[in-house]
Amino acid sequence: MSRFLNVLRSWLVMVSIIAMGNTLQSFRDHSFLSEKLYTGTPSLVNGLQARTFGIWTLLSSVIRCSCAIDIRNKTLYHITLLTFLIALGHFLSEVFVYGTAAPTIGVLAPLMVASFSILGMLIGLQYLDVEAVSRNKKRN
Repeated sequence: MSRFLNVLRSWLVMVSIIAMGNTLQSFRDHSFLSEKLYTGTPSLVNGLQARTFGIWTLLSSVIRCSCAIDIRNKTLYHITLLTFLIALGHFLSEVFVYGTAAPTIGVLAPLMVASFSILGMLIGLQYLDVEAVSRNKKRN
């Protein structure tokens, strides 16, 4: 396996672990979201919204960790890439469309993680394709 894919796998595990922490925080105290993410209209954040956010974050975390374990699974790889695209779209829309989030470090961090992850995964697709071609040549 290429060095890049190994780094990408490590990145996915790290992002997954951080997301699990955010999930726990969302269930423990919903003020976490109003103080760190949705600072534009913190009054809209309640326990139900925080738990929904926590479940969404947990699901993304499980998908990303699964991809790190089986990074050659193209379907799982594409679904993982989609989780980052959805997260990027969500946070951008909350800042620029709905105004519920301000461009603070609490929002900029997930935007950067999603952006770097999308870029890394798009580059990783090329490495996966090269490996697939290489494996097919060895079989023939």
